[in-house]
Amino acid sequence: MIRVAFVVVFYVSGFCALLYQILWQRILTLFGGADLESVTVIVAAFMLGLGAGSLAGGSLADALGHRARIRAFAACELAIAVFAVASPYIYYDFLYGRLGDVGLSRLSLGLIAFVVTLFPTTCMGMSLPLASRIVTDDAREPARWVPILYGWNTLGAASGALCAVAVLFSTVSFSTSLRIGAVLSAGCGLVVLLLGGRLRTNDADEWRPAQTPGLKTRPPLAPSISPAAAGLSWWNWIACAALSGLVALSLEMIWFRVLGVIIKSRATTFGYLLAIFLLGIGLGALAANSRWVKSWRPARAFLLVQAAIPVVAALALNIFSLVVAEAGWAAPLRAYLTTYETFIGFGRFAILLYCIVPLWLMGLPTIMMGVSFGLLQRAVQIEVTRLGRRVGWLQAANVVGSTAGTVVTGLVLLDRWGVTGSMIAMTAIGLVYLWHLRRPALGARGAAAAIALVSCVAVVLMPSATTLWARLHAVSPDVAIAAEDRTGVSVLVPDGNDIVMFTNGLGDSSLPYGEVHTALGALGVLVHPAPRRIGIIGLGSGDTAFAAGGRAEVAEIDVMEIVRPIQTTLGKLEQQGRFRGLHQLLADRRVRYDFGDGRAFLRRGAGGYDVIEADALRPRTAYAGNLYSVEYFTLLRNRLAPGGLAVTWTPTERVRDTFISVFPYVLLFGDIAIGSSTAIKWDAEAVQARMRDARTSQYYQDGDVNIEAALREYLRAGPEYVDEDFDRSSLLDLNRDLFPKDEFGVARKR
Repeated sequence: MIRVAFVVVFYVSGFCALLYQILWQRILTLFGGADLESVTVIVAAFMLGLGAGSLAGGSLADALGHRARIRAFAACELAIAVFAVASPYIYYDFLYGRLGDVGLSRLSLGLIAFVVTLFPTTCMGMSLPLASRIVTDDAREPARWVPILYGWNTLGAASGALCAVAVLFSTVSFSTSLRIGAVLSAGCGLVVLLLGGRLRTNDADEWRPAQTPGLKTRPPLAPSISPAAAGLSWWNWIACAALSGLVALSLEMIWFRVLGVIIKSRATTFGYLLAIFLLGIGLGALAANSRWVKSWRPARAFLLVQAAIPVVAALALNIFSLVVAEAGWAAPLRAYLTTYETFIGFGRFAILLYCIVPLWLMGLPTIMMGVSFGLLQRAVQIEVTRLGRRVGWLQAANVVGSTAGTVVTGLVLLDRWGVTGSMIAMTAIGLVYLWHLRRPALGARGAAAAIALVSCVAVVLMPSATTLWARLHAVSPDVAIAAEDRTGVSVLVPDGNDIVMFTNGLGDSSLPYGEVHTALGALGVLVHPAPRRIGIIGLGSGDTAFAAGGRAEVAEIDVMEIVRPIQTTLGKLEQQGRFRGLHQLLADRRVRYDFGDGRAFLRRGAGGYDVIEADALRPRTAYAGNLYSVEYFTLLRNRLAPGGLAVTWTPTERVRDTFISVFPYVLLFGDIAIGSSTAIKWDAEAVQARMRDARTSQYYQDGDVNIEAALREYLRAGPEYVDEDFDRSSLLDLNRDLFPKDEFGVARKR
């Protein structure tokens, strides 16, 4: 029972670790940017710290005595708890608050992220080697407890990811969530100290045969197979562990992209999919201790399972893309793929979308990943005295491989080959394991040949990128315009005479121009007496940027877009010559494009904009809270030129209140707000005159936009005016960087 209690502690430790990772990653993106490159660098830095901790923990676990190991494990948990409490001040107040406006290279960002996460991640990485030596009580089975600990710790991590996005972030701030995690981590450390006096091991330095009268003692059993017997050196196993990490994280990125498009991601989607990913690995690690798996020859089985993982993943994707395009029972799913919005609700379709589809793509491969972890430990753990070091080295190698997978797949493979090419690359990497299986000692040539054959079939059946994304938008590849790189996926789908733009599966905007995006772009420049420099966050269909260029006074338009393929698909559409407004935008020399995080661009830029506006962004989209917070609107205010205007869509009452809390002068046009630090002169006749100016009128006519019709509803009654005398003391329920309520909670709609 004492060891069961320790396993429960390790489960809670995993819960806290994923809670911290999600929170720290989110806060650090405010400093480095929420674009893929920055997130990849931050994740890589986090994982390298885990690898360093695994090495350090492995050496300590074997060097220390039993009680010292317990104290070291408890010290790690307590140290993590202390750091968790301090982390908002380090990551947000210091890094973002004081260094956020400094232009940093990716290398500099990575080094800073590594340094500021090294201490807690090292402590986290030390936990598995230490825990493995603490609970191991039988020198005859040195690897017995390693997959049990790893499995329950991973299940705890899955619970932490799910609880974070489904419960904590919608009810408390990021800082409070970190404090909750700190209490749990500290509790883990204290409980282990209390259990320490009752935990005993019989490992090599303390093991003695039982002397119970009447019972025969049993000498330690030799391991069923050793690295040497399998024909592989220790460094071969290290390389295998690293390669397994590379494949696992690469597949995770591929799955998350595909499922993000299918589900039409919200802010909670990442945590939910991460929970499913970790759930499979955790269950697989526990299954590795079943009698059936223990009957396998571990070295051979590990190599076969690892070679089969990417093959199974590729076949699952192939079959799904065919089924969703052709099967009659998949008609509801096809209908959903064509819709503009995310499905929110319960029932059969929710089970299909949020359970069956993710489990079909990820379920079996992730379970196989967990099983392979246990097989690897059984293959290489041959004596207790080296258990900690070997756990540490294998874990460190796996983490290094995972880091490489994050960087190589996230920044290179997805950029050049997309999802389908990256999946083919992972399938090819599996052949490395088959190469090891050629050894006579492993006796698996037939199985290796079968996996190689199935790999070839999976590669041949893999659809092209355009075909895959067309199927996942329920449209024919002949009419879809698709583009993909490391930053995301953009697909243009015909809808009668219109074109609907989908970005990462979610409806973004449409062509021709003339709807709410036109109003967002035009209102600010028409209210401003002489706008020269314009900043636009979000390209979308180009509607907002096009509308912002209507005044002849406009000399510069900076467009900041985080998904680069949008420009590619718009360029392909423009070649068809169907939409004159799009042609006009792409030919406009005043427009400059920056592909990355728009908020980071503004933070590090020179400012001096006459108008800054963000394209309409759903409040529950991932990272949307970064563009609807008090701190973001304060940034806009500080980047405006004297008399400059900030324009935002106000989809919720909380967004409107947050905007009003920052700007002393605000014009409210229904769901569009215009704010300024100085009094805004509202002159309806002047706005009408500017609209009817010959050059302005001609500009919109050339783009097939009736600007008066587009703005009629907004101008008919005139704006509601809020000035500096408005009582803002009642505006308490606001969005903050560290508490984006609308993003994770229930939005207060107007």
